[in-house]
Amino acid sequence: MRRVLILILSVLTFCSGDLGAQETAPIVQAIEVQYAGAPTVSRERILANMRTKVGDPFSDQVVEADVRNLYKSGSIENVRIFAEPAEGGVKVVVVVQTQGSVAKILIQGADRFKESRLRRELVVKEGELLNEANLEVDRQKLQDYYRTRGFAETTVTYDVQVEQGTEKATVTYTVSEGGKMIVSEIDFEGNQALSDRELRKGLATKKKSFLSFLTKSGRIDQEKLTSDVDTIRTMYQNEGYIDVLVGAPRIEPVRKDKVRVIFPITEGPQYRVGEVTVAGGEVFPQDEIRAKIKTQPGGVYSAKTAQEDVKAVQDLYGTRGYVDLGVNADVISAGNNVVNIVYNLDEGAQSYIERVNVTGNTRTKDKVIRRELLVAPGDVYDTVRVDASKARLGNLNYFSRVDTYPSDTGIPGRKDLNVLVEEKRTGSLNFGAGFSSIDNLIGFVEIQQSNFDLLGYPKFTGGGQRFRTRLQYGTQRKDFIISLTEPYFLDYQLAVGGELFYREASFVSSVYAQRNYGFELNARKPINNFTALRLAYRLENITIFDVDPSVSEVIRSEAGSRLKSGLTGGLTYDTRDSVFLTRKGERIDFTTEVSGGPLGGDVQIYGFNLEASKYFLLPWDTIFLLNGQIGTIDTWGSGDRVPIFDRLYLGGANNLRGFRFRDVSPKDVNGEPIGGQTLARATLEYTFPVIDKVRGAVFYDVGFVNAGAYDFASGNVNSDIGLGVRLDLPIGPVRIDYGIPMQADASNDSSGRFNFNIGYQF
Repeated sequence: MRRVLILILSVLTFCSGDLGAQETAPIVQAIEVQYAGAPTVSRERILANMRTKVGDPFSDQVVEADVRNLYKSGSIENVRIFAEPAEGGVKVVVVVQTQGSVAKILIQGADRFKESRLRRELVVKEGELLNEANLEVDRQKLQDYYRTRGFAETTVTYDVQVEQGTEKATVTYTVSEGGKMIVSEIDFEGNQALSDRELRKGLATKKKSFLSFLTKSGRIDQEKLTSDVDTIRTMYQNEGYIDVLVGAPRIEPVRKDKVRVIFPITEGPQYRVGEVTVAGGEVFPQDEIRAKIKTQPGGVYSAKTAQEDVKAVQDLYGTRGYVDLGVNADVISAGNNVVNIVYNLDEGAQSYIERVNVTGNTRTKDKVIRRELLVAPGDVYDTVRVDASKARLGNLNYFSRVDTYPSDTGIPGRKDLNVLVEEKRTGSLNFGAGFSSIDNLIGFVEIQQSNFDLLGYPKFTGGGQRFRTRLQYGTQRKDFIISLTEPYFLDYQLAVGGELFYREASFVSSVYAQRNYGFELNARKPINNFTALRLAYRLENITIFDVDPSVSEVIRSEAGSRLKSGLTGGLTYDTRDSVFLTRKGERIDFTTEVSGGPLGGDVQIYGFNLEASKYFLLPWDTIFLLNGQIGTIDTWGSGDRVPIFDRLYLGGANNLRGFRFRDVSPKDVNGEPIGGQTLARATLEYTFPVIDKVRGAVFYDVGFVNAGAYDFASGNVNSDIGLGVRLDLPIGPVRIDYGIPMQADASNDSSGRFNFNIGYQF
């Protein structure tokens, strides 16, 4: 019986297989072509590239070949082919996104700007392949061009028309310009707790000013207005107004194209803090956790302070490796405009670093990245040190993006540290022109590579070295510099570098010119995060030439060339928060030098210079600067005099701004500056914001230069007061000062003087 059943099953299996093999494929009854986007390829051409035909049996293998053939035609970007049931067989549907080509681009409705200028915004050019995504990008770019120039209501649409029987398309952009809107006033309704001034200061939208052509202020931007609403809400919530409502801003005409922007505000009550509790903390004592929390009972509730508390607790745990710590600041209503704050902690487990994985660096060597990390495998996963490592990598300026994150390893208490970088261009070729009250007009060409590799042939990038060469030529100076620095010499945290230079300057004096050429070898060793030691050896030939025949014997005797061989050492302490616009911190720099003797050369001198700056951040983002400097220089051994090029001078844009460059100095019988051997000066400066990227300045400078070494008796004091402007422009920082002498010795000009520095780069 069992054998009979097996035989019957075998026969049935054979028969079913034989019947399946004899099934006929459905017949293609119709082929429908559908377009996703502009139909720039004709239906006939699509069908000509397909083997699937009406009346033929439908075949998956033939369809796969059709897809390949359509892609090979070069005019199809995406294609999908499928079959649908139809009477007597199937209907084949071909969905294509075609490319075609742009034969012509038209811009209609543009009256405010020239069509040639608008075309420069377009990515798609005539003759290129048609791409719907790029057309949308160009539509948005045209719209943004109008809106960033005050035409907030401008809309741009586009239409694609394909010539019958070809793949050539005409793209037409239609511009509806609307009226121009320039912000002349920004007002608020319903605000009492925060003043108009406080609120305006935080907004991205700004009123039109005399510098709007550079700062782009005064323009309506819907994205900025939306962001401003969020900013105002955040400002209020940080002052305890949890229920604040900020409505959509209204735009009202004032006159002609001027408008007023009004932000309606409903403040609601101010909330204060009742109880502050911590729940779930066991690793650290409650007192230690509470010491990190700034929110205190009885104080005004601040969302910002609460988030800072969360970060402080995260950092506390992070130093012990609690990477998975969860912290929430829960706000619970306690009635009568009082809220209780509960910091809920989910501590997780302590973690150590198993591996450090670096990815994304295609040019930069692994060791260049790893040497910036403050943690290593086997260390506690210290999130504070990981964040500092991320900041150090960002400060290299090699990467457009730096991410650090942990990942599980499957080993309890062990996590991998992943460092993901995205590299950017680190080399540059710059050329341009500039003007200052010292150099006058000057042009330059400069090549820089901040991620250079001297041995990395043929690309010479990725080694973390800094290479720079600069050639500049002007009415008052000529310079050529080539330098190379290795920041981690022999993989130690020791920066070693060298420089070849040629400098020729006539701005140092009105009666002679000076030429320097030679080389320098230098080294810099950080002691800690704020302090570094410096050492340099310099060998240079210095020539005084083009001496005016009418000069005194003192200056005439300086004419000719000397060889100077010297060592310079220094110590720098720097805690400034920014080198560009310093608001707080200090910088102290001590430098000493010695030349001649066993070092060789024709100049035998020594000296020191001490300069210190202290910055104070005051209310309303005002900054007070106190800066001072003392220095002296003298001969030693067989040295007979300090050469004129090594003597000390004051005057000009960088110290005593009410006096000509290097004019505060002992003079010869003709009243020409010849320099001194002792210098002391001080500067007090107060800067304040005027509008975005513009600061005003009030300053006082005082100082003297005496002829003898170590002569700090203030006999020839010169001082000035003045006003200035600090501009942060796209062309670079600009500083303009007007100084008026208050005290001046008999040989110095007592009239006021402008000092300015403007840099421009093409």
